[in-house]
Amino acid sequence: MAQLWGGRFTKETDKLVYDFNASITFDKKLFEQDIEGSIAHVVMLEKQGVLSLDEKDAIVKGLTQIRKDVEEGKLAVSEEYEDIHSFVEAVLTERIGEAGKKLHTGRSRNDQVALDMKLYVRGEVVTVAEKLQNLLEIILSVMEGSLTTYMPGFTHLQKAQPTTLAHHMGAYFEMFKRDVLRLHDIYKRMNYCPLGSGAFAGTTYPLDRSYTASLMGFEGPTLNSMDSVADRDYIIEFLSALSTVMMHLSRFSEEIIIWNSNEYKFVEIDDAFSTGSSIMPQKKNPDIAELVRGKTGRVYGALVSILTTMKGLPLAYNKDMQEDKEVTFDAIETVKNCLELFAGMLSTMRFNAKIMEESAMKGFTNATDAADYLVNRNVPFRDAHGIIGRLVLYCIEKNTSIDALSLEELKAISPVFEADIYEAVSLKTCVDKRLTIGAPGEEAMKEVIRINKGFLSQFWTKESEKF
Repeated sequence: MAQLWGGRFTKETDKLVYDFNASITFDKKLFEQDIEGSIAHVVMLEKQGVLSLDEKDAIVKGLTQIRKDVEEGKLAVSEEYEDIHSFVEAVLTERIGEAGKKLHTGRSRNDQVALDMKLYVRGEVVTVAEKLQNLLEIILSVMEGSLTTYMPGFTHLQKAQPTTLAHHMGAYFEMFKRDVLRLHDIYKRMNYCPLGSGAFAGTTYPLDRSYTASLMGFEGPTLNSMDSVADRDYIIEFLSALSTVMMHLSRFSEEIIIWNSNEYKFVEIDDAFSTGSSIMPQKKNPDIAELVRGKTGRVYGALVSILTTMKGLPLAYNKDMQEDKEVTFDAIETVKNCLELFAGMLSTMRFNAKIMEESAMKGFTNATDAADYLVNRNVPFRDAHGIIGRLVLYCIEKNTSIDALSLEELKAISPVFEADIYEAVSLKTCVDKRLTIGAPGEEAMKEVIRINKGFLSQFWTKESEKF
C-alpha cells in the first residue's frame, strides 16, 4: 500500500480501511491537472530560491515525461497508490531520485486536491459552454428558417393563441443563453488559485502565490487559506447550473416527445436518433428525448449529494469532501453527452409545417383576435368575450373553425362582423400584428435573431479558455 504519510504510524493500515480511504480509482481523472499544478509549483519554488535550477529542471522534465508516457499508453496509473498525487510523486521519485522528494515542498494534499479539482471544473465549465453554444447555433438556425411557420401556442397544454415555430424555439434560446451566462459567472467567481494554502494555515516557505496563480491562468490567489481548502461552492454552483441546463433540456425533450406522437405529428425525428419496438413494427420511439428527460434526475442527485455532504462540515478540510468527485464527474459527463445527443437530434429533426398550421387553425387559437376585432368596433370587451365564446361553441357543434364559417353564420351570432373578419383572424394577421420586441411578429423576430447573433459572436471566444 503506497502512501506518503506513514512516518507517524507504527503499523500498516487495515486493508479494508485503506481501500475505503483511497481515491485513486476516481481521482486518476485529475492526472493532467495534478501534473499542471505540480509544474507551476516547482517553477515558482525555483524562482523563490527554495529549489535549485537543476532540481527544478529535473522535476519539470520528469513530470513532463510522466505525462507523455501516460498519454501514449506507456505508463498506466496504478491503483496500488492511495491517490493520484501519491502516484505522480512516487513515479517521479523513482525516475529522478532525491529531487523528486522535493516536489511536495511548501504544499499539502489539501491545497493540492483543491487546486486539481478547481482546474478540472474550470476546464469543464468551458467545455459545457461550448456545447451550449453549438446548441444555441442550431436553435437560431431553426428560428431563421421558421419565421412564418405558424403553429399553436399553448398554456396548460391547451391551444391558446397562434405563434410561430421561430417564436417557440426562441424561448429555448433564451433559456440556454441564460445557462451560458451562468457558466460565465461561475468561471469568473471560481478563477482564483488555492495552491499555497497548505493544509489550511499557509506555509513558512516564501511562496509567490500570485506568480503560481498567473502560471495557471488564474486571476490571482485565494485570500483565506482556511476557506481555500474547504471551499466547494464552485462545485455546488456548477452542479446547480448543470441541473438547470438539464431542466431546460428535459422541458424541450418533453415537447418533442409530445410533438412526435401520432396525435400531434408536428415533428419527425431522424432514424439515427430513434429506436423501434421489439414487438410493434410500426413504432418509432423518441428514445433520446426520453433518456435526456430521465437523466435529469441523475444530475439533480449529484447536486443534492454534495449539498448534503457539505452542510455540516466545520472548517477546514474534512475527508468527507472526497465525496465531491465521483458525483461531479458523473454529472458533467451526463450533461455533455445529453447536450451533444440533443443537438444532433434537433439538427436532423424535420418539422411538419403544414400540420402545425392546421393544428393552429383548428384549435381556435384566433379566438382572442376575433374578440379584439369586435372590441375595435366598439363592442365592450366583456360582451365580445361572451360573443366569441358562443361562436366557439357553435364551431364545436359544427366541427369547423371560426375562419371557415360563412359571413351569414357569423352575423347570426353578432351583426358587427363584416367581410374583413377573415383577414383579421388569419394566422398571418394574428401573428404579424404582434410586433413588440419579444412577440412572434415577423419583424420583431428578425430583430431578436439579430440580437442573438450578436450574443453568439461577441460573448464567446473559442480560442481562449477565458470568456
